[in-house]
Amino acid sequence: MMGVPMRPPSHLVVLFLGSLLAASSGRAESPLTPVEQMARDILRELVEIPSTESGVGSTPAARAIEQRLLSAGFPREDVQVVGPSPRKMNLVARLRGNGKARPILLLAHLDVVEARAEDWSADLPPFRLVERGGYLYGRGTQDIKDGAALLVANLVRWKQERWAPARDVIVALTADEEGGAANGVAWLLERRRDLVDAEYCLNTDGGDFQSKNGTPYVVAFAAAEKKATAMRLETTNPGGHGSLPRPDNAIYELAGALERLAAFRFPVMLSPLTRAQLERTAGLESGQAAADLRAAAAGTADPAAIARLAENPGWNALLRTTCVPTLLEAGHAPNALPQRARAVLNCRILPGHDPADVLDGVRKAVADDKVEVGWQAIEAETAPASDLNRGVLQAVEAVASRLWPGVAVMPVLELGATDGRYLRSAGIPTFGASGVFIDVGDVRAHGRDERIRTKDFLGGLAFYDRLVRSLAGS
Repeated sequence: MMGVPMRPPSHLVVLFLGSLLAASSGRAESPLTPVEQMARDILRELVEIPSTESGVGSTPAARAIEQRLLSAGFPREDVQVVGPSPRKMNLVARLRGNGKARPILLLAHLDVVEARAEDWSADLPPFRLVERGGYLYGRGTQDIKDGAALLVANLVRWKQERWAPARDVIVALTADEEGGAANGVAWLLERRRDLVDAEYCLNTDGGDFQSKNGTPYVVAFAAAEKKATAMRLETTNPGGHGSLPRPDNAIYELAGALERLAAFRFPVMLSPLTRAQLERTAGLESGQAAADLRAAAAGTADPAAIARLAENPGWNALLRTTCVPTLLEAGHAPNALPQRARAVLNCRILPGHDPADVLDGVRKAVADDKVEVGWQAIEAETAPASDLNRGVLQAVEAVASRLWPGVAVMPVLELGATDGRYLRSAGIPTFGASGVFIDVGDVRAHGRDERIRTKDFLGGLAFYDRLVRSLAGS
């Protein structure tokens, strides 16, 4: 006869459901390999060293990596800690090749911007690496201690595996990229170029890889960057007592100048690099956006198309030089007319755009002789774009297609500023390739609760291992 169906024991139900969940996500989480664990340990060590200007500087981080490399068997002469001051030392390490080709330089910086615990979530101290929900949190996880950690872990891996490349592989971890008086790359080029001279450089602090909801989207390959400058707008006035207002108020004059500047746009200026970037971006879009991007790339976009593209801050910054007010200062007492009003503009200048023309453009937009317009900070040299190295780009494409099938590889103009400008100015072509995906809209570098996905960090580790082996030969 038929009996009543028996219910399986509860622990078997849990196991069954667990197996279904693992299957639905592709596979259960695998334990870290030894080199992945080493990379994570290095990242933890670096994040937990507060290498800010107000903290300990870059030297403790450089010394920590020095000890790791010496313990891994690198000879003393191939691990150099050098710099202009006890707090601002740089680490340069070299894996020796057989000299059949010139060296490759791999770059990251050790300093990070300031981070106050009260500005972060209460359970996420900025100088402690916290892993939660598939993310690694901590100051520098995006900018750019993740890059330093994956380069060092690979360097140790290559040494332990006794890999003999056809050329030297140099890793430079430097000071003061985020500001300060002792920029490490500039100092090395001036004082110890022998340590970093190379055929070209791969910079992890540029060419951010982009993902959408964790899915790889764009592998960026940055061959140029905008010039970062600061411009000053200032107006002065005799001032006086607050009870006797004057028509020529310094604050009013500055406010009027800024209002006119807000309506001003620099002209669209495209290079072969940005045209290629716009064209490839069009292939990732659809509808009106795709049509506008293709028209801009071809030089046939009408003003309406350019206006639509400019609504996207990233595309607008790609099309033209930009200047935007970032600081305001005015007055000296609540009951006195202002004797001075000042604004600072953050300007990002396209390669090939003469800074003198930028200054003249702002002056014409301000259209007021009573407002003084001048540079507050500008580097004398303008770094040229690096000619696209087809061999390097093809290697990036090949490695990316194996690791992330279907991802778009895109030569790009870097909108931020990196140490690549010093190398390009010194004649060392430099290409930004971060190796680590960051979700579009989740850029937290310099900000609150900085983070990267654990799987993306490990993907960057694998990317640089395969890429450098491909480029350096054996």
